Amino acid sequence: MKKYYLFDFDGTLVDSMEFWAGIHIEALRNAGIPIPDKFVETITPLGNYNAAKHTLSLGIDIPLETYLEDVYEKLIKAYSTHIALKPNVKSTLEALKAKNISINVLTASPHLYVDPCLSRTGIYQLFENVWTIDDFGLTKDKTEIYRQAANRLNAEISNCTMIDDNLTAISTAKKSGMQTIAVYDSTSKAAEEMLKKTADRYIYDFKEL
Repeated sequence: MKKYYLFDFDGTLVDSMEFWAGIHIEALRNAGIPIPDKFVETITPLGNYNAAKHTLSLGIDIPLETYLEDVYEKLIKAYSTHIALKPNVKSTLEALKAKNISINVLTASPHLYVDPCLSRTGIYQLFENVWTIDDFGLTKDKTEIYRQAANRLNAEISNCTMIDDNLTAISTAKKSGMQTIAVYDSTSKAAEEMLKKTADRYIYDFKEL
């Protein structure tokens, strides 16, 4: 039976989480606001807009539009120039595709910089679909987004596997009925044991796929 893989982007395909989350962490520090426990875990599945809203809600007195403009300027520059793939990503994706496994992206990050980054790193053309949460109007902490993704693939949800570094996304995908593979990332190290307990598999390197 055909298999369907859905890959997260930040912290899974590309080594970017420290940079992405670091923008919001720096904003809190500059405002003299302590970083809450599990802050990165909380904002990761939300996408940039909701992550920005959450960050500002902690006490930063800046208009949301102004804050987002600064965030997007930094993100577009970084993803267009130097954010790199994690080790063994491209060769593993090529091997999966050769096995007739459907490979897709499902990310909370926007097409605005996801698509250019995937193209620059030479893997965009490998995917059957590159989806962001904007394509569904849902965030990755909602089981419905995984059900809708399976429907769009014309696949049984039990034949779909979500590959992600975030505990919330892994937990929610599993609740939806998908198989799950958790990926090590330095920014989710604190959740490593919970990821191991929650996901069907846990990997440290893409060559383990």
